[in-house]
Amino acid sequence: MTDTIAAAKAGDQTAFAALTGRHRRELHVHCYRMLGSFDEAEDVVQEALLNAWRGLDTFDGGNFRAWLYRIATNACLDAIRKNERRVPSLRSFAEVPWIQPYPDRLLDEIAPSEAEPHALAVARETIELAFLAVLQMLPPQQRAVLILRDVLGWQAAEAASLLDLSVAAANSALQRGRATLRERLPQQRGEWSVAEAPSEEERALVRRLIEAHDNGDFSTMSSLVRDDVRHTMPPEPNCYVGLEHLARHGRIAEEMGEWRAVAVDANRMPAFASYLRRPGDTVFRAFKLDVLRVVEGKAAEFTTFDSHLFPAFGLDAVLEGK
Repeated sequence: MTDTIAAAKAGDQTAFAALTGRHRRELHVHCYRMLGSFDEAEDVVQEALLNAWRGLDTFDGGNFRAWLYRIATNACLDAIRKNERRVPSLRSFAEVPWIQPYPDRLLDEIAPSEAEPHALAVARETIELAFLAVLQMLPPQQRAVLILRDVLGWQAAEAASLLDLSVAAANSALQRGRATLRERLPQQRGEWSVAEAPSEEERALVRRLIEAHDNGDFSTMSSLVRDDVRHTMPPEPNCYVGLEHLARHGRIAEEMGEWRAVAVDANRMPAFASYLRRPGDTVFRAFKLDVLRVVEGKAAEFTTFDSHLFPAFGLDAVLEGK
């Protein structure tokens, strides 16, 4: 690796790409946790890698991965300050209009391997939408410390050094961040699993929901969801609760045309992507993506996103063969 760093410092962009490429996905996930947005994380990672290239001469030969995390974290903190964006309260995802889903197929890229033993499998409890939303409530420094310590498993001195804090200040920020999580996520944390993928029970539920969804069968769908089911559609500012809303939404959807859905995984949660064939059209076109929270075998929450991240999920803009 020393030779590769030397080559990169000498201006070899291929060497630099080799150095940073192995860390790019984990940096992207780190920035996603900090920002709550897949798109913004992409922009910040690009900026961070550009800053790393420009500042490569300042790398002193220590831990290159930690050096990249310092640059990426600072880029996130700059973006948060620039946006002046923080969630003052949190009753639903509607209060985090910038939140976006993350494809499991990309999360799987950073599973530990013999070549990268430091990589951490992305556990569900550290990437679930509810966890990300609460992170957006934390002041930027608290957010960074909590992610570095409790998600990435860094030591106190490592996190403090990265953020230019004393160990005492970093520990204080961590305790305040943990207190907010305990306050905001008492029930959900008991329901979370550290599984790396949705359970077979959840997948079976999604298959039944897709069948009911495609057939416009609200009777079956209503039997698969809780009476107090919640529905949000970021960035729209509303949160809907109950089967009555679900029925109204189903009637509107039925009037729009024919639907076809495919199962996907997002944020280690079950999800499905929907395609719509409007009256007069000949094909099913990408329309929306629903991420589900399942409680006791039934859908407790639907978070609906638009279709612009379909490519990141490996999904086509048009559903073929239907």
